[in-house]
Amino acid sequence: MSIFTFTREQMRRPLLNTRATPDWPTFFRTLQENAQDERLKAYYAAPMVSGDTPLCDVPFVALDFETTGLDPKKHEIISIGLVPFTLQRIRCRESAEWFVNPKRPLNEESVVIHGITHSTLENAPDLLKILEEVLNALAGKVVVVHYHKIEREFMAAALQSRLGERIHFPVVDTMAIESAIQQRDHGGFLKRMRGIRPNSVRLGRSRTRYGLPAYHPHHALTDALATAELLQAQIAYHFSPDTPLSEIWL
Repeated sequence: MSIFTFTREQMRRPLLNTRATPDWPTFFRTLQENAQDERLKAYYAAPMVSGDTPLCDVPFVALDFETTGLDPKKHEIISIGLVPFTLQRIRCRESAEWFVNPKRPLNEESVVIHGITHSTLENAPDLLKILEEVLNALAGKVVVVHYHKIEREFMAAALQSRLGERIHFPVVDTMAIESAIQQRDHGGFLKRMRGIRPNSVRLGRSRTRYGLPAYHPHHALTDALATAELLQAQIAYHFSPDTPLSEIWL
């Protein structure tokens, strides 16, 4: 096999391994039947697009959390930012942000990172008070995040501790996409031997490669907007608007 042929075959392969991704519309029907909380039932009842939907027709919502730390078993969500969008338009007027009372002291390291202080959160509601509003904003949309373990695991852990049941939702992970692009273009033994290494896939560094402006990091609503713009750029550069959603959702 020639190098040229191998490279063309590589370029035709799906960028991400999505074999473990469930058929989300079918999975949602099962989740709706088994959910005990009425808010979760209503969320799962909203129609979910199928995996064969072209990316240009998918309703997305970028989601970002600021938290008291990085361990969902020990730490809590303290702010939520979300921005609905499609490939054609970011719906800034429909964006939303909430502060959430973690019911535990903040540590100094996290305050330095996100700038959210005790005084900001002392009168903020518990997550359950705003859960219906948050779920309504997510319902029927595919969630877009930059590193899905944060939003998925923190939301699941938060609801498990409050409701006794977890939440599941489909995501498109811009960090996973960017990591796969970097490995495809800059990974491999031969490139390492030539001193070529994959670039950083942090949100700000990833945006810079597409000519997107720098935003102040660690602000939930701003990071959600930054993630929405990044996905639009990634699809414009590396996919087609007709690419089926099943190639990138997890």
